[in-house]
Amino acid sequence: MVDKALGNGGRKSDKDLKIRVKSAKGRKVSSTKWLERQLNDPYVARARAEGYRSRAAFKIKEMDEKHKLFHKGTRVVDLGAAPGGWSQVAAKAVGSTDANPLVVGIDYLEMDPIPGVVLFRKDFTEDDAPQLLIDAMGGKKADLVMSDMAWPTTGHRATDHLRIVQLIEIAADFAIDVLAPGGAFVAKVFQGGTEHELLHMLKRHFKTTFHAKPPSSRQDSAEAYLIAKGFKGPDERTNGEEDGEHEER
Repeated sequence: MVDKALGNGGRKSDKDLKIRVKSAKGRKVSSTKWLERQLNDPYVARARAEGYRSRAAFKIKEMDEKHKLFHKGTRVVDLGAAPGGWSQVAAKAVGSTDANPLVVGIDYLEMDPIPGVVLFRKDFTEDDAPQLLIDAMGGKKADLVMSDMAWPTTGHRATDHLRIVQLIEIAADFAIDVLAPGGAFVAKVFQGGTEHELLHMLKRHFKTTFHAKPPSSRQDSAEAYLIAKGFKGPDERTNGEEDGEHEER
């Protein structure tokens, strides 16, 4: 059950219309808070109104608006694609169609089909998953590898951070193998100070690396996105001494 908070002697205002979720038998307090947050999240409402499968679609849209990740004809790989919001945005932005699919996505969770996207239900960490994606691209190089992958959280922040860094390292190794020169890599990370080796590795392979915190990423979350642009290609890798790395403001 939900009710709406009223203030100012019963007079309704935008702030007064916050939906509060009453506790229910068998529901955890954390679940109640999550439901209340979802019901009051403007990005959730926008996602429904605009036909996106999740609020996460706005994260990649906002990063693209600022950092120009997508271009017509860009070939994209979406790791951890479920429920499909990032792939939806990518397909529209790059002009991907069923006749000429430019976007390939993978996740161990089931997803409904997306026009212009080749989807695989498979755990990306399985040994044969990378080759599956390479084959789906017809042997062509990718221009953008994006990863919104995350393990289920344990509740222990340091452990969760290490686990997601491991995922990013796997995704980054894949990106280095499949990207065309000039390509880009985007991955979710929970900032916690232990990704220095990962950043150092990316700086050897990309011209610029930086963190981004799109407006649609909840401000009370440690979630951020690591963006690496300007893939140098197999013949232009240096020791990274001249590469740039900065924090987005």
